[in-house]
Amino acid sequence: MQLKHFLQVTDLSREEYEHLFERTRWMKHAFKEYHQYWPLVDRTLAMIFDKNSTRTRLSFEAGMNQLGGTAIYLSTRDTQLGRGEPVEDAARVISRMVDLIMIRTHEHDILERFTQHSRVPVINGLTDEYHPCQIMGDIFTYIEHRENIAGKKVAWIGDVNNMCNSWLQAAEIFDFKVHVSAPPGYEVNAERIGLVGTKNFELFSNPHDAVRNVDLVTTDVWISMGFEAEAEQRKADFSDFCVDAEMMSLADKEAVFMHCLPAHRGEEVAAEVIDGPQSVVWDEAENRLHTQKALMEYLLLGKIRHS
Repeated sequence: MQLKHFLQVTDLSREEYEHLFERTRWMKHAFKEYHQYWPLVDRTLAMIFDKNSTRTRLSFEAGMNQLGGTAIYLSTRDTQLGRGEPVEDAARVISRMVDLIMIRTHEHDILERFTQHSRVPVINGLTDEYHPCQIMGDIFTYIEHRENIAGKKVAWIGDVNNMCNSWLQAAEIFDFKVHVSAPPGYEVNAERIGLVGTKNFELFSNPHDAVRNVDLVTTDVWISMGFEAEAEQRKADFSDFCVDAEMMSLADKEAVFMHCLPAHRGEEVAAEVIDGPQSVVWDEAENRLHTQKALMEYLLLGKIRHS
């Protein structure tokens, strides 16, 4: 089997995602029924963290355990990577000792350099540029609730960050449209517009216009890791971009709300929305576990099917 990595949403085709979602449904059902499925016995996942994490660590560690394998946590603060060891050297060594590697770091370039020298599949657990595992879980969650995302409209409200970048990539693969609304100075830049084309997204200066009649509303924190020094300025700049009940009322009546978490109630989202009946945030978080299990199975074993 040819070595395959998952660094951004575009690394897999729609057909591959459809297979992963089929496997996700099967694995989720098996898990709920206490059906043991251990295809990765004696396989090891190395999880390398340069950023704090709750959901990424837990979902990968629990997921590998549920597949019969072992997950090893490596923090750059506790390894030679934190003391100046070249990324390339670390990749050469670590990939000789494990079967699969997940990395959560800052610069996407670090991930790419590591991947170039890895002998095993590498998964992007999050970089400043992309968050493909979260998007995979989000798309599956929408399909689970509403059957099909093709032809739908998604409103991204707030900071144009790694999540927004990944939503834009997903829109082209799954054929839906993204309405992006951000304050002046935080918009999608021209380079990104050039990378993803314009057929599947539209820019809005007014977030209420962006949300009107859409099928899914999603947002993220205004102050991502690394931007703490800009906290007060960002809170002021984004003050009109809180997804509250009034904003959600403009979406389609069947619209759902998503957030990749952690959330700050009263900032990017109102409590009445994230805790309300349209929110699928908790399903979204849970589905990270099962979609990533399907991904790890696929990267190591290829396409497996069960009747």
